[in-house]
Amino acid sequence: MSVITDIKDLPAKKWGFKDVGLPKEQMIALAKAMKEAGKETYIEVVTYTEEGCLEGAKLAYECGFDYLTGALPFDSVFAYVKEHNLKYYPFCGAVGGSPVELTGSVESVVESAKQCIENGADGVDLTAYRYADGDPVELTKAVVQAVGADRVCIAGSIGSTERMDAMAEAGVAEYTMGSALFNANFVPGSSFRENLKFVLEYLDK
Repeated sequence: MSVITDIKDLPAKKWGFKDVGLPKEQMIALAKAMKEAGKETYIEVVTYTEEGCLEGAKLAYECGFDYLTGALPFDSVFAYVKEHNLKYYPFCGAVGGSPVELTGSVESVVESAKQCIENGADGVDLTAYRYADGDPVELTKAVVQAVGADRVCIAGSIGSTERMDAMAEAGVAEYTMGSALFNANFVPGSSFRENLKFVLEYLDK
């Protein structure tokens, strides 16, 4: 909660966290604090069974999040998010493993992304930098071209200005960033706030 207090004045409008590491009651309190700070709220669910993905969708609703990201695009998950007015960005492509890995041809990932949108997703969560079978930037460009820049969120692994630049070139509208800020990738030895401030100022250039 102290991180929220420290950074809530900065102009980052989209905040969130993964569905692990905290009891549900603390997740609910944290999501509420984010909303009270005037932010759009996101939870990312990294699981691959239908039961687990549906439980993640239920958690998103119970915590009061605006967006569910991640999880696989099962019909049951689509039905739940539609019924409960959650915006949904599912993983696209053949995603699995721990750590997460994305496999398959560029064409297969693009087709998966298009199918997600056709099935009612608001966008897709693309694990571009976990792509095992090709170039992450070329994959990203292909998905952006297929479904539109405003419907693609890159899921993690953007931990350098070089990757930020690459995603800008690919036309991506947004990406998640967490560990890079906690680990002070951008302003070594400095705080989460100073690292986030650096990123926001860099994006403003």
